[in-house]
Amino acid sequence: MGAKLARARLKSSRRNDSICSGVVGMAKKSDDDAKLEGDSSGIETLRVLVVHGPNLNLLGEREPEVYGRTRLADIDRELKQLGGELGIKVKTFQSNSEGDIITRIQEARGKIDALLINPAGYTHTSVAIRDAILALEAPAVEVHLSNVYRREPMRHRSTIADIAVARIMGFGAPGYALALRAVRSLVETARRQPA
Repeated sequence: MGAKLARARLKSSRRNDSICSGVVGMAKKSDDDAKLEGDSSGIETLRVLVVHGPNLNLLGEREPEVYGRTRLADIDRELKQLGGELGIKVKTFQSNSEGDIITRIQEARGKIDALLINPAGYTHTSVAIRDAILALEAPAVEVHLSNVYRREPMRHRSTIADIAVARIMGFGAPGYALALRAVRSLVETARRQPA
């Protein structure tokens, strides 16, 4: 299934990028990371990892005129609640360390159906996070609170834009919910595509 999703991710990235661009604590491994069979409604439960990069632990305090006043804990809580409504098991992770982010993505290999990632400051510089996402073999959606193209030129470059199936930016905290809603459709569409 992983290779099939990776192929679908590459096929759909051009289509979804044009649609979604501009529309836009350490976690421990646990039994929750094991493959979920589904729920009693017969709808398969999807597994999504949400990764927040450096300085996002300061949301609500740091540059609220750019990033808003919503705290990261509120975003995570709302994503888990929405995930429950959508049949998606949401795990969240934040780190200021590039190495910890890479390790968490690697730990998710074969255990998740999709990745939502806001690499934050690493968006523009981290080839290593890019490589970890490629090794994941699951579709990735790049999320940014602000519209990076309305900011400094150094923020216009993303090392993962061409490997993400979609990019959502400029909606503030609600952008994460938009991304999570899109994930179910993206994964289901990828699963229906022939190998």
